[in-house]
Amino acid sequence: MTTASPGAARSPGVTFQQLLDADTHPVPDVLRLQSPKFLGDDDIPKERYTSYEWHRQEVERLWKRVWQFACREDDIARPGDYVIYELAEMAFLIMRQPDGSIKAFPNACLHRGRRLKDYDGHCSEIRCAFHGFAWTLDGRLQDIPARWDFPHVNDDSFHLPEIKVDTWAGFVMINPDPNAGSLAEFLGPEIAQFDGWDLANRFTEAHVARIVPANWKLAQEAFCEAYHVSGTHPQVMAYLGDTNSQVDVWDNISRVITPGGTPSPLYGDDPPNQEDMMRAMLDVRVDQDLPVRIPEGQTMRAVAAEMSRNRWRPRAGERVDAMSDAEMMDSIDYTIFPNFHPWGAFNRIVYRFRPNGDDHRSAVMEVLFLSPYPEGSEKPRPAPVHWLEPHEAFSDAPELGMLGKVFDQDLFNMPNMQRGLEASYKPGVTLGNYQESKVRWLHVKLGEWVNQGGTN
Repeated sequence: MTTASPGAARSPGVTFQQLLDADTHPVPDVLRLQSPKFLGDDDIPKERYTSYEWHRQEVERLWKRVWQFACREDDIARPGDYVIYELAEMAFLIMRQPDGSIKAFPNACLHRGRRLKDYDGHCSEIRCAFHGFAWTLDGRLQDIPARWDFPHVNDDSFHLPEIKVDTWAGFVMINPDPNAGSLAEFLGPEIAQFDGWDLANRFTEAHVARIVPANWKLAQEAFCEAYHVSGTHPQVMAYLGDTNSQVDVWDNISRVITPGGTPSPLYGDDPPNQEDMMRAMLDVRVDQDLPVRIPEGQTMRAVAAEMSRNRWRPRAGERVDAMSDAEMMDSIDYTIFPNFHPWGAFNRIVYRFRPNGDDHRSAVMEVLFLSPYPEGSEKPRPAPVHWLEPHEAFSDAPELGMLGKVFDQDLFNMPNMQRGLEASYKPGVTLGNYQESKVRWLHVKLGEWVNQGGTN
C-alpha cells in the first residue's frame, strides 16, 4: 500500500475541477485556480480558544493592528450618516463626510471620555451628550461650552483622532494602527479574483446578528470546511460534494469551494440518483411529485443551475447567462484574514465573526445577504441589523429562509465545542491535512501576528 505524502491525499469521487470540465457554460479562470498548501499537522493548542491571556494578545497584536470589515458603504449613504463598530474594548465611529469621503474616529469624547454616540444614526455635528463638547463631521473642534474655562485647549490638538479607512467592493475597512500599511497591500493581488462578481453593485437584503456562546474562532471555523456536513447537516449530503471540496490558500486570502449538484463521496458505491438529488435539494418528500423534470441525458446539476439562472434573471438580467453552472450551484466561500467571509458569484452570503466585547468565551456572528438588483433601477436601501435575542435561533429570522435551519445546526455545536475544550485533557485540536487546511491557515496567520508581531 502506497501512502500519499502529507497533504496530498484527496477524497475519492468526482473532483471540483472534473465538474468544471462538464459545465454547460464557460468557466471563469478564477475557478480554475488551484492553490493547495500543506501547513503541517501539529495540533492547535486549545489555549487559543480557552485562555483569556491569549485573547488579550489577540486584541493587542491582531485586532488593534489589522485591516477589518466595519460596514458597507451603503450603511452610511448620506453625509452625516454613521455606524458604530465595536470589538473588544475598542469602539469607532464610521462617518460619511460632506464631500462623500469616509472618516473613522474613536467613539470617545476628548473631554471626559464619554461615548460620543450610543447607536447608529445621522447627525449634523458630533456633540457629546455629557457636557456638550462638539466637533464637525470631519473631526475638527467646533464648540466648548463655557470656553473661557479652557484656555489650555488648542483647537488643532483637540481634533478627533482619525483611524485609517479604505474601501473595497462596497465594504468599508478600517485599521486601528496609525502605522499600518495600505489595504491594497494587505489584500494582495488575489483580491482581483472577485472582479467578475461585482460585489459593490449589490445591496444588503438581510443582516442578522447573534451572540454565540463560543470563542470567535470556534464560531468561524464551523464555516471554514465542509468536512462537518455528514455529522451536522446530513440532509444536504445527497446533493453536496462535501469531502470533495477544493481548498485554496494564498497569503491573507483563502477559500473552500464545495460543489453542489453532486452527491457526497461518503455514500460510497450507492450514491443517490439524479432525481433523488433534486428531491433532496428542493426538500420534496418521497410521496410527492417533483416539480421539475430532469431530461434524459442531462444532470441534476445542470438543470438546477438553469433553475438558479431563471430565479436570478429578474434581478441580474442577462448577466446570469454568462455565468457557469459552478457559479450558480457551488459554495464559493472565501475568507479574508482574520474574520471576513465574502462569498463568490451569486452566493449572497457574507459572514463576520468577532469577539463579543472582552469575553473570550463568546462571539458576535453576523450573516449578510448581498443581492443583485435590476440594472438601471435605484439601489434598495440596506436592511437594518436584526439582532437575535439569546433565546432566539437563526430560524427565527425569516429573511434567512431555509439557511436559518442550517445555521441553527452549526450553532448547536458551538457552545458544546467551547465547553468540551474547557473540559478536555487533550492539549490541542487535531486537524485534517487538506479538508481543514483553511482552519490551519487561520491559525498559521494568527500565530504570525500574535507570536511574531505580524505584518500589516
